[in-house]
Amino acid sequence: MTARIRLKQLPRLYAISRLERGDAIPGWADGPGFVSITRTDDELSIVCLQDRVPDAVRQDGDWVAFKFEGPFAFGETGIVLSVIRPLSENGLGIVVVSTFDGDHLLVKATDQAAVRRLLAEAGHTLL
Repeated sequence: MTARIRLKQLPRLYAISRLERGDAIPGWADGPGFVSITRTDDELSIVCLQDRVPDAVRQDGDWVAFKFEGPFAFGETGIVLSVIRPLSENGLGIVVVSTFDGDHLLVKATDQAAVRRLLAEAGHTLL
C-alpha cells in the first residue's frame, strides 16, 4: 500500500545556493522560512528564501517548497518515495531535504501546476 501524505506549501520562493567547501556560513542564510545548510567535502549548499541570497552568489532560484505534514517515525518506509515517484516518472526535477522531524520537497515554480495535479492523482493532499 502506498503512503498518502499531506503536504503544506510554504510561502514565497526559495533558492539553492552553492558556496565553496571552506566558506563560512553567511549571515544571510539564516532567518525566517525553511533553511537547510549542508556542508560536504566538495561544497557548502544553502536552501533558503530566494530574496535573501545576494545576486553575486551562485544559485538556482524559483523553487517552491512543500513540507510533509508528519510526524513520521524514522523506521517508517515509503514516505518520500510515494511523493517523488509520480513526479520523477513524469520528468519533473525535485529536491528533497530531510530533517529530524520530517521532509521537505522543492520543485520548480514553473512545474507547480503539474506537481499539484500529479500528487493529487497519487492520492496525496496538498494544503
